[in-house]
Amino acid sequence: MSLIRSISGLRGFLGKGLTPHSIARHVVAFAEYTGYQPIVIGRDGRPSGEWIEQIVIGTLIACGVKVSSLGIVPTPTVQMAVEKSDAAGGISITASHNPAEWNGLKFLNSEGVFLGSDECSTFYALADGDSGTFADYKGLGTVTDRSSFVQTHLNATLALPFLQKEAIPKRKFSVVVDAVNASGSFIVPELLHKLGCSVIPLHCDGSGEFPHTPEPLPVNLTSLCDAVRETEADFGIAVDPDADRLVLIDERGEPIGEEYTITLITDFMMGWEREEERESPIGVVNLSTTRAVEDVAARYGGRIVRTAVGEINVVERMKKEGAVIGGEGSGGVILPALHYGRDSLAGIAITLAALLKYGGTLSELRASLPNYVIVKKKVPLDAENDPVKLFEEIRTSSQDAVSTNSTDGLRVDFEKSWVHLRTSNTEPILRIIAEAPTREEAEELAARYEKMVVGNR
Repeated sequence: MSLIRSISGLRGFLGKGLTPHSIARHVVAFAEYTGYQPIVIGRDGRPSGEWIEQIVIGTLIACGVKVSSLGIVPTPTVQMAVEKSDAAGGISITASHNPAEWNGLKFLNSEGVFLGSDECSTFYALADGDSGTFADYKGLGTVTDRSSFVQTHLNATLALPFLQKEAIPKRKFSVVVDAVNASGSFIVPELLHKLGCSVIPLHCDGSGEFPHTPEPLPVNLTSLCDAVRETEADFGIAVDPDADRLVLIDERGEPIGEEYTITLITDFMMGWEREEERESPIGVVNLSTTRAVEDVAARYGGRIVRTAVGEINVVERMKKEGAVIGGEGSGGVILPALHYGRDSLAGIAITLAALLKYGGTLSELRASLPNYVIVKKKVPLDAENDPVKLFEEIRTSSQDAVSTNSTDGLRVDFEKSWVHLRTSNTEPILRIIAEAPTREEAEELAARYEKMVVGNR
């Protein structure tokens, strides 16, 4: 499989699309793109990250760049380290939720956020041009160990103004953590410990050996669900390998649904903003995120703005709107009070604050939120398929729609439901996301549009 390049960075199969040559070529280009200024790097813990890290560090040193190495840390830790330093950019070595045979590089600008589409165009053009210069022996770069920066990330999270650090321990929360033995293995339990929780680590040895498929979907979280029930814990936490996504399991051992991470978080943050007498709070989510966020925002006189899928798209709009919260239905939470990036630690902190405020269990808190059902499908997409033509043909066939949106693929809205079709930024597939008040309605809508996709290819 060829190397996948997008606003989410590089991803590919090891030894195929992602090779020492392709890695070095892009790192040289990134050094040139950032003016050969300091760069922060970190990795998600999967075993292949070690040799990739050596290539990245060695290449940057050969380019005369000063490197700050964080070691095995969540991607949000790398983002915060860039933001709080004089670094010109950052590289997180991760394939996010992809299985072990994958790895990749996420590139960050000097603000600690992903490169935008224009920045990516410039950067990838440099990589394709195979340009860049190397230092002589007197101008070689250096590498500094900054693995202690995880404490800065933890301390910043603990300092969030809505977090009642004295009251939370009184609830004596018991939490099971599944970090798939990757970058969240130590920082997530430590955050919970510092907030007075009893932690039951499930897959938190930091080895990078995934105990199951690492994407935090219900089908992959059966051991976590079982552990919550067996230990009678208050809830469970699952994060992906680079710990920028958060999925919650209630006290019954049932996933609340990845869409309901951002819904719960939005509900709390909108309420807190109103309590602080800030009018009309704004949240930003992508086009594939549940309609429930609009419903909870309306409770507090807030509103939701939608963007194309991709963390950078959400972040850019958050900055423009002055949003108090943002994220994606995949379990991504962006809290600007901490930093502009998806961060499971921010999500965990808000979840604990929400449970403290609500006073009940996680299942009860989930039941207080608007209820919709999302169904997601993947359809393989061949290189010869033209997505633009495909989406236009489907749009013209959706004559019963209330509205359509072609900002990112095609979103079709109906009175009480919607469907979003788009090509993936990270995989050679077309995603179909359908939401409706009931599972039957959502599945029927997804199946209808899957049939249209297959029939029009």
